[in-house]
Amino acid sequence: MDYVKLINCMRCGMCLPHCPTYKETFLETASPRGRVALVRKVQEGELDQSERLLEYLSLCLDCQACASACPCGVNAGELVAEFTCERKGAQGLGFMEDMILRQLVPHPDRLESSMVPMRAYQKTGLQKLVRKLGILKMFPKPLERMEGLLPELPKRPLRQEIREITPAVGKERGTVGFFLGCVMSLIFSEASRATIQLLSSLGYRVITPKNQVCCGAPNMLGGDLEGLKSEARTNIDIFSGYDVDFIVTDCGGCGAELKKYGHHFEDDGKAAAFSAKVRDISQLLAMHSDELQAMLKPLDLQVTYHDPCHIAHCQGIRSQPRQLLKLIPGLQYRELAEADACCGSAGTYNIAKPEMSDRILQRKLDNIRASNAEVLVTSNPGCLLQLKKGLADQLPEVKLMHLTELLAKSLAG
Repeated sequence: MDYVKLINCMRCGMCLPHCPTYKETFLETASPRGRVALVRKVQEGELDQSERLLEYLSLCLDCQACASACPCGVNAGELVAEFTCERKGAQGLGFMEDMILRQLVPHPDRLESSMVPMRAYQKTGLQKLVRKLGILKMFPKPLERMEGLLPELPKRPLRQEIREITPAVGKERGTVGFFLGCVMSLIFSEASRATIQLLSSLGYRVITPKNQVCCGAPNMLGGDLEGLKSEARTNIDIFSGYDVDFIVTDCGGCGAELKKYGHHFEDDGKAAAFSAKVRDISQLLAMHSDELQAMLKPLDLQVTYHDPCHIAHCQGIRSQPRQLLKLIPGLQYRELAEADACCGSAGTYNIAKPEMSDRILQRKLDNIRASNAEVLVTSNPGCLLQLKKGLADQLPEVKLMHLTELLAKSLAG
């Protein structure tokens, strides 16, 4: 860990109003500067890595709102993540961690097979019966919570359905590689199908390598830096085999991680070149806003937008999604209060820290209610899962859509 990053914190407090956990607790140990101070004391040998210390650090959602607010560029979330990786590197992964992060996540075929029981659980009507009878209350809380977040699954993963090469519609303007995220393919396939359609409609030839693997974000979340680098190297080698102008993703978490490949492999030209080509779908579509606007048809909807942390804070993308929404004729855009505040998903945080996650989600739902929007748009699968459950419980009249789904809806008229 770079010690300079730790001592750069001036303890000015600019991060405090932006930190979700500090806003809920007003505890210094639940603030970004508090976490930086704790990690620094450990590095300086003044604190042991006690369970209490780890509990304090585990409250961080790694939303990186603190980094957006910090005048010195200190990123408390990244520092906590690096600390976790160093600790895991010294201790090694546990049996279940190894099974999930090394034996399951990097293998698309195994991931897809793992969803077969869930698909059968829904298709047979067993899910409705289980929920109606409240059977899950007899199981451990994390299992009950995971099941509650599960939306209706597509018939098949998108990776199994789409062609590796989708030709451009009309005159070809270029070629893009599409990074199909694991969760997007397994759960939100319609959004990624819409992404490919939009790119093709704008004249791009879309290449979606079937052998690409997970971006590595789950490994980073679990402190498995070695596993992340292995997946990163695989993806770099795969996409380097194609002559593409950009590498596009419609998953905020994937985009944030893909853009860090150059950082993970310093002085590696292929890794740097890969990351330099990565674009969130909103970035690429906004480059062709005039042409896209001419293709869009009216939608009479009141729409608001939630900024995923991985897009707004990690990638600095804020204006493009809003710009694209405002291109749709007839659409009334309503800005969401605290739009870039975390929704409480944060990977597996909503499973590991359910009480804090729910408090953060409630603040988001209250703001959505105040917006009077009919449709909530966002662009990250973790946010989609979290907000879908929250809206179903409290605001069932509000429809949730991925940005590309709404644009495709307008495109189709």
